[in-house]
Amino acid sequence: MDLSFASLADLSKALSEGSLTSTAITRHFLERIARHDKALGAFVNVDADRAMSMAEGLDRLRASGVVYGPLHGLPIAVKDLIDWQDEICTVGSKAWKDRRSTGNAIVMRRLLAAGMIPIGRTAMVEFAFGGWGTNPICGTPRNPWDMETHRIPGGSSSGSGVAVAAGLAPAALGSDTGGSVRIPAALNGLVGLKPTYGRISLKGCFPLSATLDSIGPMTHTVEDSALLFEALSGGRARGPHDTAGTGDNVWRMADTAR
Repeated sequence: MDLSFASLADLSKALSEGSLTSTAITRHFLERIARHDKALGAFVNVDADRAMSMAEGLDRLRASGVVYGPLHGLPIAVKDLIDWQDEICTVGSKAWKDRRSTGNAIVMRRLLAAGMIPIGRTAMVEFAFGGWGTNPICGTPRNPWDMETHRIPGGSSSGSGVAVAAGLAPAALGSDTGGSVRIPAALNGLVGLKPTYGRISLKGCFPLSATLDSIGPMTHTVEDSALLFEALSGGRARGPHDTAGTGDNVWRMADTAR
């Protein structure tokens, strides 16, 4: 199995069989990021030490018989508009280069509850407004299908698409208002899902259009998208701004002012 382009389902099977560990998988992707992302520009931040610490802890849990589910111990990349407590979250803008999240988005809580390892935050179009994937201020990720000519990666979830297509992460989260998961998925040869409105909470994610936004997975296979959808949706339909049991972690209007 080529770890770089293996599906979440195949990696999960290898973990359950004991032929791989979360530590080995996470280290593999972190090494690929270190080796290739300077040319690709998919990530705006990677915390390798924290990712490895999480992987080691999840391996210990598995060894003790505790497994959160099929995604336990698998790495994932996250678009830079999803809040994670105390993390820098720029939403693709240098104006917000020092902005730190004051809480966790519900989708982030669900990733962690599923035992996933967020390995880094991915580049995006400034404030998620654009379909080409270009960001002339913060940098535009390179479509990995052509390393000679800098071709557009599709946006606004440009970094997420490039990260998965280039084998820097087995899956990634993006956001889609008018195509921002589906466009980069199409241009990078991936599966991209825009879920039905209201199935996945938007709480703690930067808003572009409150009635059109959605958070969706970008993966190598339909099966992987289904696995992530199950985890992110919590197995039940609620409103997109569902706040049940999540604490006060809301984007205020003042947060969205440029």
